[in-house]
Amino acid sequence: MVNLILKFVAISRAAGLRVSTSEVLDCLNQLELVDIIDEPQFGAVLRANFAKSRREQFHFNRLYDLFFHELRQESNITHADPLADRIQDTLQALSPEQNGNAARQAVLDFLGGDPQPFLEQMQQGLLEGDGKGGGMGSNLGPMVQRLEMMLQINALEDALAQFLIDQRDRMHWETRRDLKELFDARLDSTRRLLTRQPRPFDDDSQITTSYQQHLDRLGEVHFASLSKKEVETMRAVIEQLVRKLKDTASRRYAVKNRGSLDVKKTLRRAAAYQGIPLELFFRNRPPRKTKIVTLCDVSGSVWSAARFMLNMLYSLQECFTQVRSFVFVAGLEEVTKIFEDCEINQAIEKVLKEANIEYNAATDYGLTLRQFNKRYMDILNKKTTLIVIGDGRTNYGNPEDQILEEMRQRSRRVIWLNPETQYFWYTGDSEMRTYQACCDEVRPCQNLNQLLDFIKSLVL
Repeated sequence: MVNLILKFVAISRAAGLRVSTSEVLDCLNQLELVDIIDEPQFGAVLRANFAKSRREQFHFNRLYDLFFHELRQESNITHADPLADRIQDTLQALSPEQNGNAARQAVLDFLGGDPQPFLEQMQQGLLEGDGKGGGMGSNLGPMVQRLEMMLQINALEDALAQFLIDQRDRMHWETRRDLKELFDARLDSTRRLLTRQPRPFDDDSQITTSYQQHLDRLGEVHFASLSKKEVETMRAVIEQLVRKLKDTASRRYAVKNRGSLDVKKTLRRAAAYQGIPLELFFRNRPPRKTKIVTLCDVSGSVWSAARFMLNMLYSLQECFTQVRSFVFVAGLEEVTKIFEDCEINQAIEKVLKEANIEYNAATDYGLTLRQFNKRYMDILNKKTTLIVIGDGRTNYGNPEDQILEEMRQRSRRVIWLNPETQYFWYTGDSEMRTYQACCDEVRPCQNLNQLLDFIKSLVL
């Protein structure tokens, strides 16, 4: 066991890990306290002693897999095994002449089960590469070193294949097959080491990038396909986005919140200093805020998109004069008070439980528009933006598009958000072609990225 650990320490040092003698002694002492047959315990002890940072843990894991898995998978090959002799004979036949190519010899040693010279060559390329590659900051030197080693790997692969072909009369086919499989596996390991050689990086930046990539991926996922955990992540993301939008909106308002020049105030202040310096004062003008009215289809997958939009709208209430919300399936129900009285996420859940809606009924856009026309048409005016969220599928009922057209004439604008895939908008019982003619804007709204683009255009 001691010799095995010392060999691993040697290749770790060759690969650039800083492992001191005291750390090796600590590791050996700690291994006596655990079950070394239990690989998780065994690996944890080595990792705790030899990897002292997150970056070194990446190096350690790669070297651990190489030494204890990839190069030990043929551990049943002993010196007494005929295949062991064949391995040595093959490598001897392919060895360079005295004072030959060091990179080629390092690859041959790796094929023989000793990765240390190969790792030393790689590390030497990283340390000395700058002097070979050009100016300060250039990475050409390490690239040249890796390219040279990759060329040697490819050349040895061809030489091994030709050698085994030449040995057809002197070597059994099973032996040649076993040798080829062994050497191919180890050559693949050398290639992986070269191509996966880690570059210097900042750990925190790497984490941020990975997390941002995760959020970007979630932003493209259809609302209906989000898992419960992803929905929770989305809520946190929305809170961050809302804060940014509020800050952006407030800054833009501060810049634009200048009315005409206030001549009286300017002259009055200037008189105290005989007009020098002259400070200009402007009349503040009240912000022009839009009133929002939303009609949300809460049937099936449409609700998954509507809940996120309602979340963002009510989180940005100060950017609007008022937000009034209605939900519908086969009838219309106002839920504004629920959102005003409850925390936003609680309100969204209460809508599904307390709103007087038959959620299992067939969607009826015509009935919804008739009820809105009868009860709430007077809330629309030229300061109102009407937002409809739905797939426009009427179950072959009367679309009542003339009512939507009247709502458009009363409102500042009408925007329709459709969470259905755009390819299916004009198929089956969809009345999107009819409703589109009554809207100022029709947009797809299948994921968070599309919803965010819409909210930005609405707020900013």
